[in-house]
Amino acid sequence: MTRASRIERLDYLKDQLRNRVVILDGAMGTNIQKFRLEEEDYRGECFADAARYPNDLKNNNDLLVLTRPEIILDIHRRFLDTGRADILETCTFGATSIGQHDYFWHRPEEGRRKDQEYFQEVVDAPELKALVRDLNMAASALARQACDEAEASDGKPRLVAGSIGPMPVTCSLSPDVNDPGFRAVNFRQLRQAYRDQVLALLEGGVDMLLVETIFDTLNAKAALFAIEEIFEEQPEAAVPVMVSVTLTDKAGRTLSGQTIEAFWNSIRHVRPFSVGINCALGPDLMRSFAEELSGLADCYVSIYANAGLPNPLSPTGYDLLPEDMARFMKEYASLGLLNIVGGCCGTTPEHIGAIAAAMEGEPPRIPASQEPALRLSGYEAYNHTREKNTLFVGERCNVAGSPKFARLIREGNYEEAVSIARQQVENGAVVLDFCFDDGLIDGPEAMVRFLNLVSAEPDIARVPFMVDSSKWEVLEAGLQCMQGKGIVNSISLKEGEEEFLKKAALIKKYGAAAVVMAFDEQGQASNYGDRVRIAKRAYDLLVERVQFPPEDIIFDPNVLTVGTGIAEHANYALDFFKAAGW
Repeated sequence: MTRASRIERLDYLKDQLRNRVVILDGAMGTNIQKFRLEEEDYRGECFADAARYPNDLKNNNDLLVLTRPEIILDIHRRFLDTGRADILETCTFGATSIGQHDYFWHRPEEGRRKDQEYFQEVVDAPELKALVRDLNMAASALARQACDEAEASDGKPRLVAGSIGPMPVTCSLSPDVNDPGFRAVNFRQLRQAYRDQVLALLEGGVDMLLVETIFDTLNAKAALFAIEEIFEEQPEAAVPVMVSVTLTDKAGRTLSGQTIEAFWNSIRHVRPFSVGINCALGPDLMRSFAEELSGLADCYVSIYANAGLPNPLSPTGYDLLPEDMARFMKEYASLGLLNIVGGCCGTTPEHIGAIAAAMEGEPPRIPASQEPALRLSGYEAYNHTREKNTLFVGERCNVAGSPKFARLIREGNYEEAVSIARQQVENGAVVLDFCFDDGLIDGPEAMVRFLNLVSAEPDIARVPFMVDSSKWEVLEAGLQCMQGKGIVNSISLKEGEEEFLKKAALIKKYGAAAVVMAFDEQGQASNYGDRVRIAKRAYDLLVERVQFPPEDIIFDPNVLTVGTGIAEHANYALDFFKAAGW
């Protein structure tokens, strides 16, 4: 029998999603633990040389695809057989250079601070790049083998999702309590590490990519940026992308502070195949957040919860038995919350099989529809609609507009400068603008330092940020520090169409809105006709050439001085209002 091609498998999946709830597999780590493996199992022949690999490798489950592949294959087969899964995840949760660095790069006796210089060495290390490729290729092959075997037995295609787990470091939080502006790793390094993993998964033949267990949205944005970058370079390699966040407490926030709607606003620009919630919580505590996400997402929704809390007295090691998980997930399905369902920590093939049986006859969720709106986020979501009328932007953190702020930044007094941001939020600012365009200030460095500091303050970071500069390198430095969906201020046609479109495409890829100035190659628009002509031209280019969301375009039709006494300036105010109305 000839197995289905990737296109045929994806067509089959989409057809199934129209008619039923699709089944994802369960916990890989939980099922590996049952084999009670020792250090030598993880080393195998590949890593037996203790002189070359001096660190302990036990519990590095990703290595088992090379050293004990029969165990991983057995787990895959049981999820397909007993679990009745439609989608298998690869055993690659930590198979990145940064994910593997503690095992293969870091030497405890070195005593080095793990900083951006350290992690640049990690992502550049040829031996780690080779390991990442080997792990992801081998894992993809094992999952594909199990799926092909199942398809050969009953003719039903199964799909392989390349698992892309979180990093052991975060771009949004400082690991040093004494230095809230410090970041061990930066966006570019995360993007590079994720890129190496994604390229290997795609080469290995996965049907989909699953960016999962997201605790820091900025980390996830680096992964999604890398994925989009690869798809642009290799259109033939493009596959559906699933995204799944983890909420670390009963308040429903990520570890990096975002609510579920703020998270969705931050990543919806990639138009994922599915968005979901997994890990951290059991299905009892996850339901209200699943209901919220289900009402927001215009794509498929996936839920794969833990089997409750760890419980050494339970037969499965977790509170919830298969029949318990099945009962909870049937409630989810009856409420119309599910398109894809599986299990996370503590779930076995028996759990997944019970959930699959409970899904029989249950209709799939219908994706939500949303009216177009400017949907921004910091720690919390802010959706700007016509009914809200004015959007208040705090502009006191601007060296060109606030002499006090400029002095504090030049003096390096960032602590007091941060207090200016706080005051603006307390006084009603909905968005905060940050600008460091000054000849005596290193713009990119100041932007990164300040954004890292305000991002560590929940009372400030709850609102969206606007990065403001006439220099692209400053704007991009800011974009790489924002886990939420912010605004770029600004771009224009001043340097021509090619540069305008290039920057717009990058802003879209970073997931931000944009202020568009009424400038073109001839200069600044000053009358009504020029404002309208430039705005229309910019709009058409953005929407038709870049597919930039219209609701994310903010026009600045140029407020010009009206009290000069010069005759040709007399209509400036009237022309501005007419253009704004148009």
